[in-house]
Amino acid sequence: MAAKSCQDGHPAEAFGWAARDHSGVLSPFKFSRRATGEKDVAIKVLFCGICHSDLHMIKNEWGISSYPVVPGHEIVGQVTGVGSKVEKFKVGDKVGVGYMVGSCQSCDSCHDDLENYCPETIVTSGGKYHDGATTYGGFSDIMVADEHYVIRIPENLPLDAGAPLLCAGITVYSPLKYYGLDKPGMHVGVVGLGGLGHVAVKFAKAMGIKVTVISTSPKKKQEALEHLGAHSFLVSRDPDQMQAAMGTMDGIIDTVSTMHPLFPLIGLLKTQGKLVLVGAPEKPLELPVFPLITGRKIVGGSSIGGIKETQEMIDFAAKNNITADVEVIPMDYVNTALERLSKSDVRYRFIQFPAQWNLPQ
Repeated sequence: MAAKSCQDGHPAEAFGWAARDHSGVLSPFKFSRRATGEKDVAIKVLFCGICHSDLHMIKNEWGISSYPVVPGHEIVGQVTGVGSKVEKFKVGDKVGVGYMVGSCQSCDSCHDDLENYCPETIVTSGGKYHDGATTYGGFSDIMVADEHYVIRIPENLPLDAGAPLLCAGITVYSPLKYYGLDKPGMHVGVVGLGGLGHVAVKFAKAMGIKVTVISTSPKKKQEALEHLGAHSFLVSRDPDQMQAAMGTMDGIIDTVSTMHPLFPLIGLLKTQGKLVLVGAPEKPLELPVFPLITGRKIVGGSSIGGIKETQEMIDFAAKNNITADVEVIPMDYVNTALERLSKSDVRYRFIQFPAQWNLPQ
């Protein structure tokens, strides 16, 4: 019998897979979601991506997890019900839910359509709603979310390959736009050719940017150049290659979520170049200051995007035929998939589909 968790005022029976402790092992889990409120959208989950941050959450590597954790924040599905005051969606619409399902709606960040930087952001998985109930993510059959945090999926965007854009896509799209690295003719480096990195290459190319992939693995050169169409490829462990590329890039999007040196990357930047970190290593990175001062260079960060910008990104992706490269898996393969993800053994994003989400009786 699968474990069950019910919360007062949450009568909608749901099922999914959850981690019970920092081992990160997922198993079937019965729980409940809230009734569809007047501003809520009820969604049948059709696909959900597996993000590297899901690994951090189920293993409590950031020290913020509260078990049980139902992961998943790259959620796409179909609207099955709407509240009486919902204006943007109707039953049958294709929609998505990303990394957040709530914010205060009153702070400067929220007023600027930057809900992702609200100090009271409610994350889709492992957070707390205003009523104190735990947020459960998209490794489940159904979802209920305030319509403000729901994204419309264009008809021509495939749901399975479009799901990762709700996290991976916006995570790289937003810094390209905010840091002014979206101008045709610019030269941008992308560090790491994984779930985030491969869509960064696609977005940058669609913006007319020259793209160089920077990787520790020479084996990814053919993939980067021939499959993804990057303009050039650098092996970061090859000092000759790195030296030859010194001072050539307007900006770098660093997608790596493990410990790695920043000094060589800063050297690749032109004067006034920008290194933007979007990966989230579990330990602090060492920051060399001298090359920043002498080149007036910037090391910045970026975290997903607001709802307005996320919708803009999805529409841009649909217009330019940008999707993630995905491996679709049944739910009962999820623990193997997570092990493979921890070893970077995926090209480039695992996507789950609901055929195997039914729980044992």
